[in-house]
Amino acid sequence: MCDLRRPAAGGMMDLAYVCEWEKWSKSTHCPSVPLACAWSCRNLIAFTMDLRSDDQDLTRMIHILDTEHPWDLHSIPSEHREAITCLEWDQSGSRLLSADADGQIKCWSMADHLANSWESSVGSLVEGDPIVALSWLHNGVKLALHVEKSGASSFGEKFSRVKFSPSLTLFGGKPMEGWIAVTVSGLVTVSLLKPSGQVLTSTESLCRLRGRVALADIAFTGGGNIVVATADGSSASPVQFYKVCVSVVSEKCRIDTEILPSLFMRCTTDLNRKDKFPAITHLKFLARDMSEQVLLCASSQTSSIVECWSLRKEGLPVNNIFQQISPVVGDKQPTILKWRILSATNDLDRVSAVALPKLPISLTNTDLKVASDTQFYPGLAYAHSHGCPLTHRSVRLGKEPPLRHGEELLGSPTSYMALPGPCLRQLSVLRLSPSMGHPLEVGLALRHLLFLLEYCMVTGYDWWDILLHVQPSMVQSLVEKLHEEYTRQTAALQQVLSTRILAMKASLCKLSPCTVTRVCDYHTKLFLIAISSTLKSLLRPHFLNTPDKSPGDRLTEICAKITDVDIDKVMINLKTEEFVLDMNTLQALQQLLQWVGDFVLYLLASLPNQGSLLRPGHSFLRDGTSLGMLRELMVVIRIWGLLKPSCLPVYTATSDTQDSMSLLFRLLTKLWICCRDEGPASEPDEALVDECCLLPSQLLIPSLDWLPASDGLVSRLQPKQPLRLQFGRAPTLPGSAATLQLDGLARHPGQPKIDHLRRLHLGAYPTEECKACTRCGCVTMLKSPNRTTAVKQWEQRWIKNCLCGRGADASMTNRSSEEAPCLWAVGAAAHTPTPRSLDRPNPEDQP
Repeated sequence: MCDLRRPAAGGMMDLAYVCEWEKWSKSTHCPSVPLACAWSCRNLIAFTMDLRSDDQDLTRMIHILDTEHPWDLHSIPSEHREAITCLEWDQSGSRLLSADADGQIKCWSMADHLANSWESSVGSLVEGDPIVALSWLHNGVKLALHVEKSGASSFGEKFSRVKFSPSLTLFGGKPMEGWIAVTVSGLVTVSLLKPSGQVLTSTESLCRLRGRVALADIAFTGGGNIVVATADGSSASPVQFYKVCVSVVSEKCRIDTEILPSLFMRCTTDLNRKDKFPAITHLKFLARDMSEQVLLCASSQTSSIVECWSLRKEGLPVNNIFQQISPVVGDKQPTILKWRILSATNDLDRVSAVALPKLPISLTNTDLKVASDTQFYPGLAYAHSHGCPLTHRSVRLGKEPPLRHGEELLGSPTSYMALPGPCLRQLSVLRLSPSMGHPLEVGLALRHLLFLLEYCMVTGYDWWDILLHVQPSMVQSLVEKLHEEYTRQTAALQQVLSTRILAMKASLCKLSPCTVTRVCDYHTKLFLIAISSTLKSLLRPHFLNTPDKSPGDRLTEICAKITDVDIDKVMINLKTEEFVLDMNTLQALQQLLQWVGDFVLYLLASLPNQGSLLRPGHSFLRDGTSLGMLRELMVVIRIWGLLKPSCLPVYTATSDTQDSMSLLFRLLTKLWICCRDEGPASEPDEALVDECCLLPSQLLIPSLDWLPASDGLVSRLQPKQPLRLQFGRAPTLPGSAATLQLDGLARHPGQPKIDHLRRLHLGAYPTEECKACTRCGCVTMLKSPNRTTAVKQWEQRWIKNCLCGRGADASMTNRSSEEAPCLWAVGAAAHTPTPRSLDRPNPEDQP
């Protein structure tokens, strides 16, 4: 036994943080029974809590928070009439289902992709019939993790797409969205969301003889069918299984059910223990897409036992007489489906909750392998079981409030964190050891973390829970190994993952004082890639018979080939008619063009101080690809300046006759030649450094507005000291010493704010409604002040995404007085985090 608040070396769990209600009143706070909670792949947590008003009316509340900013709690009055029994996130983490004890199901979706703005426009109802199990229909996407191939060079070998059919498809094979629920009286209800917004709902009985369903779970088969497991709560009764097929016939939803083989728990067939565990308390499939294995828990008042069962297809023996008449050959052998017990535990202390990992990966002290242990805790249970013998270890939660029976224990997307169901007064987040308590070498820990980061990179899942296991000393190695694995992939896959890996590197570098300055560089590179791709996409061929290469591709090719330091000589080689844009469009882009010009000037002025690693922008001085991208943009800006001079970047020069654009392009080209990819990198010559030293006397060097330092938890939870937080009150957390030394990263209450995406100044207290990122602090206006097509195209890029590469947008409202607080909420999904095919990259992921 060990106390989680004082974790021992190599312990399995420790308390990361606890978030409590600031003011507690039993008369106003009353929990739903049981409390429902859900953890999404975007690391958003939803849980229920009821509020009682002065006139004793109950309001069923759904609370949503981001694990990085748990104090920013967003509460939704659900308008459910009865207690909420189920919460279920969809595969993207941007929609939430809630079901109650009156049979009502509501579908909540983000408004404007903001996680503190939710609306429910569709739902279904099985009146008066409580919902006991709920799930979204399967979208047909399943990714297999080949841990034994973790050393392979290709992501396609480590993570392969498994052939898995959606529950229902539209014309062309597109999966149809919807949900399925099981009621306490044995009904199954399915709701389908048509592209037109219409909802098709149908309800059928699981079998002709309906009975009470106390426990149920839902899983999916590779053939597109659905399997429902039910139990009436008594261990003397069988656990029933049903196959459910959903189809659309004549614009109506149709449900067909079929009875599958049932089973009795092994403990009830043992005469010595027949009556020892009278109730089945937990029934769970090992995974939503693993319908052939189920975990069962039977309990008494003081003890429990857990059994793992597997559904197998077994051959039937054929009598010799019939074999002589019709010999059985090959596949003609008759078979039958049969449940076989895989393993079972010994008697345990009473288990209150069971949680199965979403990723079947664990560690031993020798190698990576599929998880084969099951951890049970008094009041808690965290289960790993994949066809291997079940073992158990116990850990005591210390003085933390124990789980009540029926409450849930949730695992994070990568199973690195756990959430005991929110109790009446607080929400606790636990950190799980990937080594299951075994001593772990640093090299093996790095290998495991790298494998999970690669998985998140491929799927688009949020990797916050992985970061909490990264020590500052691991950051440099992880960044280097991650980049090394990325460069081994095909060019097409690298293009798809280019922005995602930059975001991952930035979040890793926040964890170490030695690398925190590189966070600015990664964010800036993400912004530069976005500007370059957007501006190039505005270029159109002059003639309809378009050539093989687009104007943007030809621009890149010519700028790479011509190394002349004169910007006008480079411009002559381009077809300037392909760069003609509307005058209003050019003027609307001026703020973005100004940022490009300012950044080039800042970089060149930083060259004499290139030895200072604490200065943001240092990595750009040796990045030939980024310098080449800036050089291309300077040429485009020069051409557009001939059409509309007012769109050019504005410089404050000491001489009116000086051509600032030509000067900067000449110095930028010399620097680019030193580190471009074609030849070996060389140090800038003294003449170039001297010219850059003179820049501050020729031009006013701008002070760039970097993204502010994050005020989240991820960089503060590295020492395993649990934090105690309060809902609704931002904590005063110590910042990184290295971060505080950097100019432009710290933010003060009265400091002017800037729209980081549009590069517009908002003032110290913006009057416009804004949204802010909970992961990086990026602030931008909700509504666009410009309606030109080019600006809309630019803003469309940031509807779901943030500048830091992760979708943690939140709404922030500001008031005029300095004392008025800013109302921050939690982050929204960056993009639909469904695994992409590694052979055919999704065009939506293009930078």
